[in-house]
Amino acid sequence: MNERRKQGILLLFPVAVLLMGIIFTTALFYHTYRQIAYQHISAFSEIILETSPEAEPQLLSGLKGYYSMSEQEIVKNNYLGKYGYRAEEFCKGIPTYTFILPVMLFFMVSGAFVLAAWLFHRRSQKRIVDLTEYLERVNIGAGETLIQTQEDDFSRLQDEIYKTVTTLYQTREAAVSARKNFAENLANIAHQLKTPITAAFLSLQLMKKEAANEYADRIERQLDRLNRLEESVLMLSKIDAGTLLLKHEKVDLYTALNLAAENLNDILQDSHIFIEILENGCIEFFGDLEWTMEAFINLMKNCMEHSQPGGIVYCEYSGNPLYAEIRIWDEGTGFDEEDLPHLFDRFYRGKRAVGNGIGIGLALARSIFELQNGTIIAYNRRNGGACFEIRLYSH
Repeated sequence: MNERRKQGILLLFPVAVLLMGIIFTTALFYHTYRQIAYQHISAFSEIILETSPEAEPQLLSGLKGYYSMSEQEIVKNNYLGKYGYRAEEFCKGIPTYTFILPVMLFFMVSGAFVLAAWLFHRRSQKRIVDLTEYLERVNIGAGETLIQTQEDDFSRLQDEIYKTVTTLYQTREAAVSARKNFAENLANIAHQLKTPITAAFLSLQLMKKEAANEYADRIERQLDRLNRLEESVLMLSKIDAGTLLLKHEKVDLYTALNLAAENLNDILQDSHIFIEILENGCIEFFGDLEWTMEAFINLMKNCMEHSQPGGIVYCEYSGNPLYAEIRIWDEGTGFDEEDLPHLFDRFYRGKRAVGNGIGIGLALARSIFELQNGTIIAYNRRNGGACFEIRLYSH
């Protein structure tokens, strides 16, 4: 409340100065006008009496008539005009300060207004800067309490900011805790699945040794799929829990792409598909070679699955001071437009999905790139085919 009173006084001060100046100037001009009028009439009367002493009775009678005239009659009177006299010829004896004072008053009032506006702006600017710096510290994770030091027009805003920040802190902590619990539960489920899956594989191998049949092969394919699902779920749980530790070392993109292609040699030979990596010199980024290679493998496999026998999966890379860019594309039919917004969602299988995938490869690739300060997008090329574009930023 004290601060508001100060601001109110600060705003009323120039108004008060202006009113006082107007009252003072009006009184001064009125006093000056009466004094000058009196001196002029007195001097005129003295001149008449010096030249014609016998005219004193007529002069006194004229003065009485002057006092009996109304103000409007005096203002409209222009009797001396017919003799060639003008009003400005009678403006003698007016003090200089009657002209200087209004100018001084103007500058005083203007200065008071400017000073008040500057002080008010400075106070407001300081409060805005304080609140902005507080939000900046909150954004970088430097949690602290916003102390209420003064009561002003920003106090309500400050209270609401503090309430909002407190609520966001609580919501974030709850979300982090819930995500951690979910990741832990997911990891426990994946570990629990590992034991029966392994046991089922061993039993299946014994069954196949005694009597191989087509049903055993079907069961084996489903167990393989279930095993991949368990491994993927375990991997995603580590990512969610923040326990997947990635290295931070120089990685050559050409090397990473070639290693990923080598891991797909068997699949490439069976499907008669080729991978062509367009060399562009040595371009490096800071990350984890093994996990980057794993992400590239998932993208290449996706392109292979949508390529015709004899088709080519292309890979190219480039770099600039801000980021390294990698593009992987095929010559297939491309993505369905309805699938594009969901391609990187977990367990999502598009309309043109092939094979027995579980819809986790693209989601895993995106998580790996994001953990290395990167981004990935997917789109259809104008000339046909699907394309993945990855950017790995320097900082």
